[in-house]
Amino acid sequence: MNKFLKKIPHLKFVFRLRLYVFMLSVILFSSFNTSPPFAFQVAVLKYNGGGDWYANLETSLPNLIKFCNDNLKTNINPEQATVDAGSAEIFNYPFVHMTGHGNVIFSGQEAENLRNYMIGGGFLHISDNYGMDQFIRTQMKKVFPELDLVELPFNHPIYHQKYDFPNGLPKVHEHDNKPPQGFGLIYKGRLVCFYDFECDLGDGWESREVHNDSEEARSKALKMGANIISYAFTGFDKKTQ
Repeated sequence: MNKFLKKIPHLKFVFRLRLYVFMLSVILFSSFNTSPPFAFQVAVLKYNGGGDWYANLETSLPNLIKFCNDNLKTNINPEQATVDAGSAEIFNYPFVHMTGHGNVIFSGQEAENLRNYMIGGGFLHISDNYGMDQFIRTQMKKVFPELDLVELPFNHPIYHQKYDFPNGLPKVHEHDNKPPQGFGLIYKGRLVCFYDFECDLGDGWESREVHNDSEEARSKALKMGANIISYAFTGFDKKTQ
């Protein structure tokens, strides 16, 4: 079995990921406060095209990890990883976060790699840091030519994990003064990618001194981020509503 899995990286990833899902389900829904005997990592996606993939790199995802470990009782490695879009290493990270302000370019190999990652059980969260929208939509079409980013209804489970968001995404930064929207790519009934637009969750996760956001705004952003993490690990087999 192990020899077979080593030959097919994404199947090896699915095998590991199902173990993560089972163990995290126990953590999230058990009344016990014990920690599991493992720690996994989540990663920031590094991409080409000139856009600042490294935006929010210092405090954003680390703060979300800490919030989840404290409040969801997860056991995520507190150190984030960085992974290239075309790297086989992406299969080591069940959750990958992507952000930036500008251009994004996926090569054919990178698009195929990202597709295999998400089909194999991985989850991609994209947060538009303002200016990414026109680029990411085109590039995600390379990844899933047959799928469109669809706006998720407010009753979707991603908005109703531990924290309830009856009106969808919270508004963190103004950008173009439009309401925040949450879009998803749904592959064979499973949400494989969540994209927050006109919201800027990644900025909301950053430390207070970075943007001087209110504690209320930061709290809402972290809680919504925790919902995304929770859904990514427990919602794989749930049909979207």
